[in-house]
Amino acid sequence: NDFTLCIFNIMERKTLELLIDEEQMLSGVEAVSLVAFPAIEENFVFLSADTPLEFATDEEQRLLIGPALIPNKNIMRIDETTGDEYDVFFSEETVRQAMELFMREQRTNEHTIEHQAKVQGLTVVESWTIADQTHDKARLYGFDLPQGTWMLTVKVNNAGVWDAVKKKTYRGFSIE
Repeated sequence: NDFTLCIFNIMERKTLELLIDEEQMLSGVEAVSLVAFPAIEENFVFLSADTPLEFATDEEQRLLIGPALIPNKNIMRIDETTGDEYDVFFSEETVRQAMELFMREQRTNEHTIEHQAKVQGLTVVESWTIADQTHDKARLYGFDLPQGTWMLTVKVNNAGVWDAVKKKTYRGFSIE
């Protein structure tokens, strides 16, 4: 019997922790983008008139609810110069810091579409981090996410964006 020995050189991707330096001019989250494929691999849910939740009593709520950042989740990136793949992650502490800085700097109306064009008519109306995986209200919306996840509720007062959300053109949040 002849056996061929195959050796695969499996290289581990480099992993980098991203930090926030509040002393820098550009620091923290500048905006929240609506994207088709969120890097954190979690979609938002949207509440509208046909959402089967008892508290959804408005004619059409136009709310998007979902994670903005998940702590310790590896997010794959590609170096545009070399083409090398690497992972980045945010610690639970950095996620909290990003959320607090975003709110303190009053960026709740700063939104883009696919990290390209700024869009008007979207407002963060609620922001929190999951304190208890089992009892957090994120569970109410069907999310099973770790403690420290930054959750957002965004009100959409832009008819074009809302129509695109209903068509599932945009499925989640991505931070800038």
